[in-house]
Amino acid sequence: MAPPDGKMAGILFFIAVTQFTLCFIVAEALYPGYSVSDNYISDLGIGPSSMIFNPSIFLLGLLSIIGAYFLPHTINFRALTVLLVLMAIGAMGVGVFTKDFATIHGAVSLMAFVFGGLSAIASFKVLKMPLSVISVILGLMTLGALALFTGGLLTSGLSSSIEAPASDFFLGIGPGGMERMIVYPMLIWLAGFSGHLIALSEISTQK
Repeated sequence: MAPPDGKMAGILFFIAVTQFTLCFIVAEALYPGYSVSDNYISDLGIGPSSMIFNPSIFLLGLLSIIGAYFLPHTINFRALTVLLVLMAIGAMGVGVFTKDFATIHGAVSLMAFVFGGLSAIASFKVLKMPLSVISVILGLMTLGALALFTGGLLTSGLSSSIEAPASDFFLGIGPGGMERMIVYPMLIWLAGFSGHLIALSEISTQK
C-alpha cells in the first residue's frame, strides 16, 4: 500500500534536509582552507567542492517541491504550501546560478532565505505546542540573521564583492557564521516539520 500523502511529504522533506546537511559538511571539509566564519556558503558552489554542494542544494529544493505537492492533501493551509514552494525554487536556483552569476544568485538566495523563514513562522497555524512556538522562534531567527547579514554587507559596501567584509552586524562570527545562522534554523525547522507530518500520518492510520 502506498504511504499516506502526509507521510510521503514528511519523508521527502526529511531526506531533503538530511542529504543537504551531510553534503554541506562534506563540501566544507573538502574545500582547502575553507573558513565557516570568513567564507560565504556560496563559495562552496564555485570551489573544489562544487560538484557536491550544487547538486545537493538543488536536490534540497527539488525534493521540497515534490513534498509540497503532497502537503495540501494533509494540511489545509495553502499559504504554507506556497511559501514552501517558493523557498524550494530559491534553493534550486542557488544550485544552478552559482556565485559567478552575482545578481541572479543574490536574488535566488534571498528568495530561499526569506520564504524559508516565513514558512517556519506560517507553520504555527498547523502545528501544536510546543513545536508551533519553536517553529516561530526558528523562523524569526532566520529572518533576524538575514537582516543582520544584509546590514553587514551593505554597511561594508561589499554586497557584491568576492571578499568577505568585516562588520559589527556579524556579531563576531563573520559573514559565513551569520549566513549559517540564516540557514541552520530553516533546516532544523524543516526536519522537525517532516517528523510532525510522519507522526500525524501514523496517528491517522491507527484510527
